Amino acid sequence: MSETAARLADVLDRQREEERERALRALLSRPLLASGDAELALVRRHSEYLRDWFARETGWTLLVERGCARLYKRPAATDDATRGEPDFDRDRYVLLCLTCAVLERGEAQITLKTLGERLLEAGADPELAARGFDFTLEPIRERRALVHVCKFLLEHGVLARVAGDEEAYVNQAGDVLYDVNRRVLAALPASTRGASWLAAAHAELGFEARLAALVEEYVPDSAEGARTAARHRLARRLLDDPVTYHDELAEDERQYLATQRGPMSARLAQASGLVPELRAEGVALVDRDGELSDEHLPAVGTEAHVTLLVAEHLAAAARERPEALASLPEIAAFVRDAADRYGRFWRKGAREPGAEEALAEQAVARLERLKLVRLVAGSVEVRPALLRYGVGEPLLQPAAAAQGTLL
Repeated sequence: MSETAARLADVLDRQREEERERALRALLSRPLLASGDAELALVRRHSEYLRDWFARETGWTLLVERGCARLYKRPAATDDATRGEPDFDRDRYVLLCLTCAVLERGEAQITLKTLGERLLEAGADPELAARGFDFTLEPIRERRALVHVCKFLLEHGVLARVAGDEEAYVNQAGDVLYDVNRRVLAALPASTRGASWLAAAHAELGFEARLAALVEEYVPDSAEGARTAARHRLARRLLDDPVTYHDELAEDERQYLATQRGPMSARLAQASGLVPELRAEGVALVDRDGELSDEHLPAVGTEAHVTLLVAEHLAAAARERPEALASLPEIAAFVRDAADRYGRFWRKGAREPGAEEALAEQAVARLERLKLVRLVAGSVEVRPALLRYGVGEPLLQPAAAAQGTLL
């Protein structure tokens, strides 16, 4: 092979690896890619490699069709209360499920008003009412909840807006027409078993047991099968969670990680572009670009700034007294003091008396989702990863020097 041909082969190899990394990262951040997603073409081009990689490393199944690609990500554990769609509570998840059921039985196009009317019929089920679900569309908050669900489905390609405006519907001054993508709708559920079958066949199971049963997978009854299952659970944690702590792992997972954490982390990092951090307390695959995280810190806004300040405050206190726990009232008092120093940079409502309580709760919830703190009987425990971070004084640039910079 000539030198020119060798250089060309190297360029093509690098291009292929870069495309595979981009496609893999796209699926990690958006497991359901519809026709409007820019990375879908890359996923289709490298589907065989991606399908084999996910099956081998994580046990996840990748389905690539003409109009969408679906990575059936399943969690390593179902007891993490910080997971879930932001601003989705129990009732909103019920509304999402009912909406999908209505869309599945409906036509290829539907208006928001018609969707709401059919949801009223579906929500009138006595079994739902017996469990405390009430949906009438009369209060504006319920119409906003429906719009929030529709926007979730728009983001995932299940719906496509044809005409209209959701805000006008909320104010009962207009309507919206949607196209329904049935192929994407059918790919939305990621459980291994149907929820309706589970409810009928195992009605005796409690909520946590049902969650676990929904994603339960077959594991061969052999030493190799158990080892592979433990490896898959670890890979899922490393790719899905901000930090994987040793003390939250099962015994077989700790044993596997004790000897394989270096090679395993390197293997996952090489394919995904993440950077491994191996510490005494655990392992993390860090995304320096912040593309794969659904929770960013630092970020723009009053709540994000308060979270950074609370994080630094908790970390400093934990360095002095490692075993001490902080209470929410103590954190709220710190936020109130911080408002005196930084309040001029915050939105007006955050400076009002009493706002510190909500800001403190939001900051702790954000840090908990990032696995930097843990709630223990109503108190806040600092986790090891938080101790590695600190917040310095802000550096203010002169206006002339700041021109042309991206902040």
